[in-house]
Amino acid sequence: MGFEYGYSRDYPEALVLWEAQFGDFANGAQIIVDQFVAAGEAKWGLLSGLVLLLPHGYEGQGPEHSSARIERYLHLAANDNIQICQPSTAAQYFHLLRRQAMRAWRKPLIVFTPKSMLRNADASSTIQDFAAPRFLNVIPDNSVKSPRRLLVCTGKIGHNLRLEREKRKDTSVGIIFLEQMYPWPEEEMQSALNQHPDATEIVWVQEEPANMGALFHVLPHLRRMAADRAVISVKRSASASPATGSAKAHELEEKTLIDLAFGA
Repeated sequence: MGFEYGYSRDYPEALVLWEAQFGDFANGAQIIVDQFVAAGEAKWGLLSGLVLLLPHGYEGQGPEHSSARIERYLHLAANDNIQICQPSTAAQYFHLLRRQAMRAWRKPLIVFTPKSMLRNADASSTIQDFAAPRFLNVIPDNSVKSPRRLLVCTGKIGHNLRLEREKRKDTSVGIIFLEQMYPWPEEEMQSALNQHPDATEIVWVQEEPANMGALFHVLPHLRRMAADRAVISVKRSASASPATGSAKAHELEEKTLIDLAFGA
């Protein structure tokens, strides 16, 4: 990662990406993240467009598949120093990388990329999607009319929730994808929430345990923007490990998580 950071400094016109085998591989380069990627601009005025691709998702494959530590990058984010994203479709990923390459200024980009989405048909995109003009920081829900509950989430869990909604034929739940966690997309999120004024509940849904993930970053923003609507969260119980090591336990946790998201 240190080499790629230096390369991005010497060749700012290049799109430089460092991809971890799993998200936890970045833990071994945490000094580079802390001292250079997150703080280089504030300390020395050094700009970098380095992209970190960190596989991270809850797929029943054990803790190391789920330990990119979203919460740590959000703790390092301030003064518009880095971008933290989790694109939910192939086209969104394409537009995100294109945006990174085409922008006139350079900021590091952290991308969380669940491996199972490589095979997830719901995450695939049409040619028209790839022809869209830009990356969407927030994807609103245009498929339901007057939901009573709005689920806000990122990445893979959103696809699982959409599949469950189709299975239940539940039109009372809207699902909003937060594609960029930092900088916070204020206008886009407000517009997505205002699109469904009859919804009385806003629910942040995350796969991570209660002491991890984007929970502490997202909830204050949602509560500020919700006006008089209730804002609650659905997540796994606080844990010392990012995820269980048992595939069967994972399936039980995932089912419970989705049931709670739908108000069961």
